[in-house]
Amino acid sequence: MAISDETMIVRNRNEEQTVASMILEDVYHALEEKGYNPVNQIVGYLLSGDPTYITSHNNARSNIRRIERDELIEELVRSYVKHRGL
Repeated sequence: MAISDETMIVRNRNEEQTVASMILEDVYHALEEKGYNPVNQIVGYLLSGDPTYITSHNNARSNIRRIERDELIEELVRSYVKHRGL
């Protein structure tokens, strides 16, 4: 077995969920602060992939693009299921 000098990165699935959840929360608040309907704007972004649905206020647009859209949807479904106790 060869030894590598590169640092291995182990990603915990829970850490990714936490990042997605925090980003969604920050984006939600930024949209709200700018007077947008956060749910409509986030849904528009998730469906289209068009980042202009998200305000650049508080770096919300660049932050939401750090996470793949399918991961954001996964986090939303996970949160919904947990909240409903399913």
